[in-house]
Amino acid sequence: MQITSFKQYEEDYKKSVENPEQFWGEVAQNFQWRKPWFKVLSWNFNEPNIKWFEGAKLNITENCLDRHLATNGDKPAIVWEPNNPEEESVTYTYKMLHERVCRFANVLKRNGAKKGDRICIYMPMVPELAIAVLACARIGAVHSVIFGGFSAKSIADRINDSQCKVVITADGSYRGNKQIPLKDVIDDALIGCPTVEKCIVLTHIRTPVSMLKGRDVWWEDEVKHVNDICEAEEMDAEDMLFILYTSGSTGKPKGVVHTCGGYMVYAGYTFSNVFNYQPGEVYFCTADIGWITGHSYIVYGPLSQGATSVLFEGIPTYPTPSRFWDIVEKHKVNTLYTAPTAIRSLMSYGEDPLNGKDLSSIRVLGSVGEPINEEAWHWFDEKIGHGKAPIVDTWWQTETGGIMISPIATVTPTKPSFATLPLPGIQPILVDENGNEIEGNGVMGNLCIKFPWPGMLRTTYGDHERCKQTYFSTYENLYFTGDGCLRDEDGYYRITGRVDDVLNVSGHRIGTAEVENAINMHAGVVESAVVGYPHDVKGQGIYAFVIYPEMHGEAELSKKDILQTVTRVIGAIAKPDKILFVSGLPKTRSGKIMRRILRKIAEGDTTNLGDTSTLLDPGVVEEIIAAAKKL
Repeated sequence: MQITSFKQYEEDYKKSVENPEQFWGEVAQNFQWRKPWFKVLSWNFNEPNIKWFEGAKLNITENCLDRHLATNGDKPAIVWEPNNPEEESVTYTYKMLHERVCRFANVLKRNGAKKGDRICIYMPMVPELAIAVLACARIGAVHSVIFGGFSAKSIADRINDSQCKVVITADGSYRGNKQIPLKDVIDDALIGCPTVEKCIVLTHIRTPVSMLKGRDVWWEDEVKHVNDICEAEEMDAEDMLFILYTSGSTGKPKGVVHTCGGYMVYAGYTFSNVFNYQPGEVYFCTADIGWITGHSYIVYGPLSQGATSVLFEGIPTYPTPSRFWDIVEKHKVNTLYTAPTAIRSLMSYGEDPLNGKDLSSIRVLGSVGEPINEEAWHWFDEKIGHGKAPIVDTWWQTETGGIMISPIATVTPTKPSFATLPLPGIQPILVDENGNEIEGNGVMGNLCIKFPWPGMLRTTYGDHERCKQTYFSTYENLYFTGDGCLRDEDGYYRITGRVDDVLNVSGHRIGTAEVENAINMHAGVVESAVVGYPHDVKGQGIYAFVIYPEMHGEAELSKKDILQTVTRVIGAIAKPDKILFVSGLPKTRSGKIMRRILRKIAEGDTTNLGDTSTLLDPGVVEEIIAAAKKL
């Protein structure tokens, strides 16, 4: 299953395009199935309707846990590094993890959860988060993990959309020197969530919390009432495994649905190949399990391959900007997979945090979440990899389930800030605005995928039409990624950024409509328009143009009020970096806001605004430009 030379990559790629079913059928043989499939693939991008490994039966946790017990039961599966470096790290072997997962799966059953139920998980980055995820999969319940930075309203929206029956949370979490009261946030969310019957609470930061009789139970108490024997539920390959909410270009987040069989095969295959994972190595992905990167490349991908995965609770700069390098040295990390935002942030501290740190164990480096700029790529290469560790610059999405375009470590010749080549089984295509294919090299266009792959989304939960409209209707018979892309003279791919109204802030997608919606909820705000602008650390920052005519008192306080509103509605992750108060917005006569003009102003490029004569009030543009210069 593992590609070891560029020649083999070329052969595998050719085979995967000429005979995809045979190719993926062979890859899938490396996993454990209770019953084989009768058909590898049936698909139709118009409806869309995609099925992989039809008829096959499995449970993903048997592939992530049970199958390793006989030979690798005592091998570390998860190494947990707490927020506070003074605290001991904790290692769970495959045997221990299997036991904890089975025990918590029985807790879920004891609290009424069964196959097909949706379960919301809102937890810190602790081993119990991975245990909760796997326990859901063990009993065939569908997990919906919500990142610990989202607000009560965002959580309630997600719980209600998927009608969750059980919530798993903790009293709180640590994030650097801050404590986040997770249970308080959940309590606020659950006021408007009638489908939730039980809330299981882990003790973590030992802060006082309110526990409602009949609804709330303690994790520690519950595990005492059950044993650690739990037969894995038999699942169909196309049964739902999890829902993960992602931002779109409309205000409402959409629940991306991934299924058991294809997702397992794809996460395992891409993990093994992209990182060239070798038995016994220590792999450290710095993402949060609340995002797809954590699902695929902290939990399912590494565990399905019997890897040792480091789980880190804290942030890269606490208590010092040496934290990542201390973890690498302490656990002798061989692969480090992180985000350009983290790299740029650590670069800004200079080389002092690296002094005296032993990074010699690093063999492979990886980048995820957004295109990595050349300066950050070179710093990562020289200072962290010492010119000896290949960088895999991975492009993929929540919807793709796993890495799509990326170098294969030790195999693909790399090029700074290029995602390089598609993985076997992935057929990218560049199209123009009208959907015509742009052939050859040295070209740019919109990135689409013309053939299915096992890890792709199947639908958006409860709204299949939205899935069709968002991904499959822009261009006929193609999956549209929403990203622009350049294919250079060597056929290498470089992602140039979103082409729709979605921002990529610190590697996380945030819809402009969602942020505008939150700003407009603030009393006194008449209207707002949000665009992205280049940000030295985050990649993209959020710039908000706000109409607020009856402002009370000073503008700075009003800005803080608006930020507070956005935090309450969505979460701190969506707070604008800049707010500019304006008297009007550039609109066409039909009322459409010309975000193109606002984008240029936010970028500081006012020389090339294009034709503004079609605007309802062209004068408003000059006024905004003048105000922006003072900001």
